[in-house]
Amino acid sequence: MTVGRNRRDGNRKEAGGTSSSDRKTRVTVLVALGANLLIAVAKAVGGLVTGSPALLSEAAHSVADSFNEVFLLAALRRSRRPADRRHPFGYGKERFFWSLLAAVGIFVMGGCFSFFQGVEALRSDTEESFGGYVAGLIVLGVALLAEGASLARAVHQARGERGKGTATGSRGALRDPALRTVIAEDGTAVLGVTLALVGMALHMVTGQVVWEASASLAIGVLLVCVAFWLGRDARDQLIGEAADPELSREVYALLAQQPEIDSVEALFTMKLGLDSTLVAARIDLVPGLDSERVEEVAVRIKRSVVQAVPEIGEIFLDVTDAAAKEAERSPAATGERGGA
Repeated sequence: MTVGRNRRDGNRKEAGGTSSSDRKTRVTVLVALGANLLIAVAKAVGGLVTGSPALLSEAAHSVADSFNEVFLLAALRRSRRPADRRHPFGYGKERFFWSLLAAVGIFVMGGCFSFFQGVEALRSDTEESFGGYVAGLIVLGVALLAEGASLARAVHQARGERGKGTATGSRGALRDPALRTVIAEDGTAVLGVTLALVGMALHMVTGQVVWEASASLAIGVLLVCVAFWLGRDARDQLIGEAADPELSREVYALLAQQPEIDSVEALFTMKLGLDSTLVAARIDLVPGLDSERVEEVAVRIKRSVVQAVPEIGEIFLDVTDAAAKEAERSPAATGERGGA
């Protein structure tokens, strides 16, 4: 017998620290977007003027990151919509959907174009003027500073919210996909610009375009790996990932401590969004409780669990008679039914 559920409005529940966290994340994403747009233009102009494959690869990388920031802004706005009839559990998983699109953008616009530029450079064996090298190195140096500043802001926010417990799960892992994506993008951008700088410098010193082409290919590999990591995480969340083991153990312990619960037969959890979790528990109550008492006990238990674990957005309790079911599964009962 399922005795009901506890429902909490996600927007009301998260109107405190999480809304503040969202505002900080939005600012971080906007800073990254502004930096990437300016850097993309500079890299594209510099790459077209100098013919540098590494610089053009980095321009594609910045364009991909710019589109991804737009996706993340959409995720922040749409994931906070209240639950409705069509989506009774809310829109929390919108964050994971837009993060998946961001991962696809990194793979297609960044990784694939970088591979293309690297192969084209090896085939054409282009030469650059000394002025072109200098211009390209200056553009990459400015890009490194801008990307580093954006990364520093994102990391600073993540550390601050980790200290408050608003951005991390119980295992300390950064759980906000928007902030995690920005950190991954900016970190990859810093490493990508460094690779492009090294490749261009070696091309200038040796006169061998293979160095710059190799840098472009390495940037492509880096972007594909980051895209795969972000996409896999978003996929796990979209198909229904369980809550952190620590949270599940805490809920299990809370249920087991209730005096009216004889045993917890099964516990299932699923993340509904950034900080909302669905809990379904199959419990066996102590003997002697009538139906009205069962309803009162269920309401009290759900209220106490939600108060102790604010991350729980939905909780269902399924009351079962474990002893009766065990008797039905016993060999003696099976033999009696078979003999009859």
